[in-house]
Parts: sequence; structure tokens; C-alpha cells
Amino acid sequence: MGMVTQKTRGELIRNLFPELPDYRFRQTEEAVFHAGWKSWNDVSNLPGEARAKLAAEVPWTSWTAADLHRSAAGDTFKTILGLPDGNRIETVLMKNSRGQWTVCVSSQVGCAMKCAFCATGTMGLLRNLTSDEIVDQVRYWLDFVASPEGPGSRISNIVFMGMGEPLANYENVKESIRTVLKRTDIGLTRITVSTSGMLPQLEALLLDQDWPDVRLAVSLHSADAKTRAQIMPSSYEGFLERLKNWALKYLAAKGGGRRHLTFEHIMLGNVNDSPEHAAKLADFAKSIGDVRVNLIPYNRTDAGFAVTPDARIRAFMDVLERNGITVTRRKSQGDDIAAACGQLVVRKS
Repeated sequence: MGMVTQKTRGELIRNLFPELPDYRFRQTEEAVFHAGWKSWNDVSNLPGEARAKLAAEVPWTSWTAADLHRSAAGDTFKTILGLPDGNRIETVLMKNSRGQWTVCVSSQVGCAMKCAFCATGTMGLLRNLTSDEIVDQVRYWLDFVASPEGPGSRISNIVFMGMGEPLANYENVKESIRTVLKRTDIGLTRITVSTSGMLPQLEALLLDQDWPDVRLAVSLHSADAKTRAQIMPSSYEGFLERLKNWALKYLAAKGGGRRHLTFEHIMLGNVNDSPEHAAKLADFAKSIGDVRVNLIPYNRTDAGFAVTPDARIRAFMDVLERNGITVTRRKSQGDDIAAACGQLVVRKS
């Protein structure tokens, strides 16, 4: 489970044209990011014979169908992409605070983490996405934003916060980030990888010279070990202390500037939203140093948790701020099209 063996787009092209000069290969890589081009037949800087062979043998995209949904506010779009094996994934485009657009990509079909508040976990893990399948979500939105029916402006950010645990698909996520950095104008600190806290992989990336130093966000959701284990079955005894030790090493090696570490905390009514939970979170964050906290209002799913009232969220934030913690509150977008955090779930078509 979780493994996909089909060849990447680049491997297919190399097999099709074993003698292809490097500059021609770069042209094929660049071509798929060309806004407005819809097939290999549009790639005017390649010879006609090569275009015909590519069109016959190499899929232009890794998805076969797209079902677009637009929120009533017009600030969020969700697309369900159908894959050749019948699986489907969701990807989201959200207007950000800079008046530009953020793409939320999925890294797996489903998820094995089974976080109690997240709809994706009810799917289980069906498989990892290939690097092409991750990159092609970004390509889809780049084309959409630039199209006549699109919202205009530009895509400035990417977050790996869609379906799946990104670090459980480490190599494909890494390769997809490297491709996006190479072929778009989106910078390192405009890409965020969110993880439930897979410590072996987090330790590995500290030593991985090929890992792009993008921003990291850890889904903490509680600094109380018992509470965290109740809502995140992947948690375990000693996790918080191990996470703290890793975070100290991470900040020493890669911190500073705009590459800060973020802890994400979903607000679940009467579960992890009390002043006591806020105080524990503040103490945990202070024990590490330069970390930020992002509070996420719960978006209703079939899990049945209660929504934390605004006043209680404000009180939670006040505790953190009084302790010198930089804290933000995520704006909920797209809940009317089930595109908000924790709501992504699709079944095989």
C-alpha cells in the first residue's frame, strides 16, 4: 500500500528519446508550466515529429478529469482531480492576505494518521501521490488563475496541507518542491510543509542536503500528552519531549529570517481550548524559543466536535500573547464547498 511504480513524466520522455539533448529535455520540463498550453501539440519550440511522439506516448497531465467548485465569497476554489487509476484527490486555491493566491496541495490519496477531527483520515491511506501528481495540482491552478475565467493576480504561496501526511511521502514531496522552485517564481519561504510530527522524517531532513529549506508547520493540536493522544492516534508516549528536542536542533540549524517554525493548533470545543491548554501550549513554545502558533477554528465534519466560540478563541490567544508567543488565527475559507481545513475527503470514482 502507498507505493506507485509508474514512471515519471521525465522518465517517459527520456525513454522515448534516449538521445535527447539536455537543452531539449529542459524545454519539455519548461513546457508543461507554460500558461495557456494545453497539450504537447502547443509546444511550438519543439520539432513537429517530437511533439507528435510526446502527444502519443506521454500524458500532458497526470489527472484525467477536473471538477471545479467555487465558494460563494469567491475567495476559495476547490477542484476534485480524477486520476487514471480511478482515485480522486482534492486541491484548493485560496485568496491570501496579500491579495494573491495560495495553493493547498494533497500529497496522498487519503491518510493513515486518523486524526479524530479530520475527514481525510476516514478514507484510510490508499496510496502516495507521485511527484508529477503533486506538481500537476500546482500546474492546474497556475493555468486557472491565468485563464479568462480565473481570478487573476498570481499564485504566491503553496501549502502542503491537503489530503495526506506529506512526510510519509517524503521523496515525492521533496522532488515536487524542487520542481516548483525550479519552474515557478514561488520562493522557499512561500512554501510550507505541514506534518503531524513524523519525527524520523523530521530528523532525516535536518541531514538531507537535497531537502529544500521551506517552512515547516507541525500539527501539535495540544501540548498536553493525554489530550493529544486522544485526538491524534499517531501520538505516543514521549512524543512532546522528542519534538521539543528536534525543534531546538531545527532552529539552531535552519532558523532565523522568515524560516520560522509553526505549531498548528485546531480549536476543538471543550477538548483543547481551555485556558489551561493555552498555558501548557505557551510553556511548551517558550521552552523551544522562536516558534509561532497558528490557531485553526474547527470546520465541521462528521466527527462531531463542537466549534469553539470566538470569545474563547480570543481568550486562548490572550494567554499565548501574554507569554510572548506570536500567534495568528487562520481565517476559515471555503467551508460552503467543503474546502476548509480538515474537510477534504473523496472516494474512488
